[in-house]
Amino acid sequence: MSETKTNLSVGFIGSGMMASAIMDGLIANKVVEGPESITCSDVFDEPLERARAKGIHTTKSNVEVCEKAKDAIIVAVKPDTVTTICKDIMAVKQTFSAVIISVAAGVTLETLEHNLPGRRVVRVMPNTACTVGQSASGYALGALGTDEDRIIVKAIFGSCGMAHEIKEFLLNAVTGLSGSGPAYVFEFIEALADGGVRVGLPREEAVMLAAQTVKGAAEMVLTTGQHPGLLKDRVCSPGGTTIAGVEELEKGGVRAAAIQAVKAATRRSMQLGGIPESDITSKYNL
Repeated sequence: MSETKTNLSVGFIGSGMMASAIMDGLIANKVVEGPESITCSDVFDEPLERARAKGIHTTKSNVEVCEKAKDAIIVAVKPDTVTTICKDIMAVKQTFSAVIISVAAGVTLETLEHNLPGRRVVRVMPNTACTVGQSASGYALGALGTDEDRIIVKAIFGSCGMAHEIKEFLLNAVTGLSGSGPAYVFEFIEALADGGVRVGLPREEAVMLAAQTVKGAAEMVLTTGQHPGLLKDRVCSPGGTTIAGVEELEKGGVRAAAIQAVKAATRRSMQLGGIPESDITSKYNL
């Protein structure tokens, strides 16, 4: 079976910024034959107008999305509306074989399968970098998921970044790391830029230098496949400027704070997903 998928027919229920970014990735990377292969719905006019301007078929009817999408239907709505959306999907009278993919935060496969009996479902946790084609997404297939579904999910979310299959119980950890992670990195970039301003750099140049530094360092990790600690050691000359700076980061507890941030966000994701406090403490040690 091919590990790539093109010429997909995809539907979106919910057409906000995340959905719009995924649509852009599908078109740019030719995962769909063209914008006419995408159908999207939304309760608001503005996102539909934005999609229509790209040549995407738009509708106010979720049922129509299900009728037109042959391969995948992406549910990109707020978590508290997912149950209602599932009723719309189950109301479709004609037979359809599209896999249903939810990007609604905290909505479990159990919930999806309960509300969509007999349907193949997938849960995905992307992040905000999807809007620039650099998302880090984790996904888990439901009980009826197939190898074909796996390929479809990787094609769709690979078009706007990278996608890794994860056991569902770890998706809360994905939320704590890559789901919330952009905010941590934004704060670090801001702090680096503040440091640049403190030592005399103009604000605009400081921000650009800090952002490019983070981007370049991340690309080195991804491209070389080397442990970030090894890459760090290679920059730190004995008695040099970099190790002096690293020493201050260690004194300030940057490493410990990053670990605690991921733990706190993971714990909060579990709470929002309805996991009992006793399980969060004893089973997950958080």
